[in-house]
Amino acid sequence: MAARQKSRLQERYNKEIRTALKERLELSNIMQVPRLSKLVINIGVGRDAIADSKVIQSAMNTLKEITGRQPVRTVARKSIAGFKLREGMPIGAKVTLRGDSMYEFFDKLVMFALPEVRDFRGVSKKLDKRGNYNLGIKDWVIFPELDYQVGKKSYGMNITFHTTSQNDDHARELLKDLGMPFAK
Repeated sequence: MAARQKSRLQERYNKEIRTALKERLELSNIMQVPRLSKLVINIGVGRDAIADSKVIQSAMNTLKEITGRQPVRTVARKSIAGFKLREGMPIGAKVTLRGDSMYEFFDKLVMFALPEVRDFRGVSKKLDKRGNYNLGIKDWVIFPELDYQVGKKSYGMNITFHTTSQNDDHARELLKDLGMPFAK
């Protein structure tokens, strides 16, 4: 059985980025160098899922087309009367990517999807103080796999980049080296 071929970005990380980061961040051990551990892509449809169950299925199909993985439904953790939401009701879908598929998606996002955003000047440099980065995308049509359908409501998408770094500066350097287009 042939060994699986690693993604282009993962090969580049292992051969170039990792050693460059070790030197630049002045780390003593190669195992201290930050790396991506997982990507979580989430679509929340909220109250629209209460009225029409097809909305969640549409979000799940979208995630499956973009990532190539089967998404799972997310449910409300607590009831909120003002939103007519009860605990356990489906309100979205998410996919967690690791390994090769994570690097493939990251590469596709940076190389093809983000440059499609109109008037794109880069993404925010803010991280969550724990070395993780959140990116919100308003419109799905930036992904080449999706067809634009007139009249179909588009929901926002959140992508969370989890890194092994506990330091925002180290995580930012990692993401920058991987190709994340931060704003100047």
